[in-house]
Amino acid sequence: MSALIALVRKDLILYLSNRRALLISLLMPIVLGSFFGYLFGGSGAVSNGKIDIALVQLDNSGTSSKIAAGLKGDSALNVQELPLAVAQDKVRHGKLSVAVVLPAGFGAAAKNAFFGGHHKPEIPVYYDPSQAAVLAMVKGMLTQYVMQNVSAEMFDIKATDSYLNSSIETLQRNASQNPALLKMLSSIKEYQSRAVKKEENNKDEAQTKPEQAGLSVPYSTSDQALTSGLQKYNGYAHAFAGMSVQFILFMGIDAGIAVLLWRRMGLWNRLLAAPITLNTVLLARALSSAIIAFAILCVIFLFAMLVFHVQIAGSLAGFIGVGICFSLVTASFGLLIAAFGKTPEAARGLAMFSTLIMVMLGGAWVPTFLFPQWLQTFTLVVPTRWAVDGLDAMTWRGLGFDAALPAIAVQLGFTVLFGGTAIWKFRRDAQRE
Repeated sequence: MSALIALVRKDLILYLSNRRALLISLLMPIVLGSFFGYLFGGSGAVSNGKIDIALVQLDNSGTSSKIAAGLKGDSALNVQELPLAVAQDKVRHGKLSVAVVLPAGFGAAAKNAFFGGHHKPEIPVYYDPSQAAVLAMVKGMLTQYVMQNVSAEMFDIKATDSYLNSSIETLQRNASQNPALLKMLSSIKEYQSRAVKKEENNKDEAQTKPEQAGLSVPYSTSDQALTSGLQKYNGYAHAFAGMSVQFILFMGIDAGIAVLLWRRMGLWNRLLAAPITLNTVLLARALSSAIIAFAILCVIFLFAMLVFHVQIAGSLAGFIGVGICFSLVTASFGLLIAAFGKTPEAARGLAMFSTLIMVMLGGAWVPTFLFPQWLQTFTLVVPTRWAVDGLDAMTWRGLGFDAALPAIAVQLGFTVLFGGTAIWKFRRDAQRE
């Protein structure tokens, strides 16, 4: 036991004396976790950025002016009125996401086409190909304001235009095509006529009438974020979980590469020549790596708690259990690299590639719910998926210890798989030597 403790102590001292390893293991996940946490919505105190779009106003009608005013007043948009050529250039160079053009005569054409009696006018929309999701959002907002303002003018009893009369006349010439629509428009015309007569009869009386608002979305939403904890969703919690997993795995790579360097320098054979068993050497290396990994995880989350108010809203025991099990996975992964790596250079390249794949599929960079369903199912065979999900469950999701048990069990399974395979390979090599 004293030999085991001495070997573990030696590994810890060597690691702490390596400033480069400390810098990579602690500073980089903190910086990247802060960045990705901000992108994921932060702690709720930071408002989401607006979508930058251009508006090219080529129509001077009142309808187009109201549509433009609606877009400018939308809290999700940052609208710049620009000439067409300038707007196209900014979108082309990626300085704006979308440019919307209200063409000349759009107001009149839209009202003529409102009831389907005339050709529908087109609104040119230019967009950055990398912002396809933003395009869909902007088109939805544009539809809302066009419908609201065009319908308001079409149903306004004080409207000076004769679009309703024109639509009725068009349908009367082709009454057999859509008699139901003709009946509806005639009823609207009759209602407007009665309203005008009533207003004329009561023109001496002071009346307050609500402003005609036109057609709009007939509902609103009450958005409520659901977690099991008392705290609101904190994007920094997921970001720091992902970055911790990534850079702790990098530390595991360094631990495995170190063993290969020991082999090259002859230190490995000297250790095996000492009065200690191979199992003791491997166990000491695994324990020291696991201790370092868990310490890194604790320091990173301590920073997240102090600076970004990340909280372990779920089970503290579950958080510790998930963290310890992932530390063991990291330690066994390092041994696996050392067991199968032929040279430090070749092993580092292969280990970095496999680690980045595991991190990507595990949801460390972006949440796995954004993946296609088949890919979400496939990532269940990746240990990092269980580590990230387990840390999420214990932090911002606020779940109990029972939610940590699957992540703990699966990670222990990967530890046995990686560690058992590494020990088998080390023993096989020792017998050959």
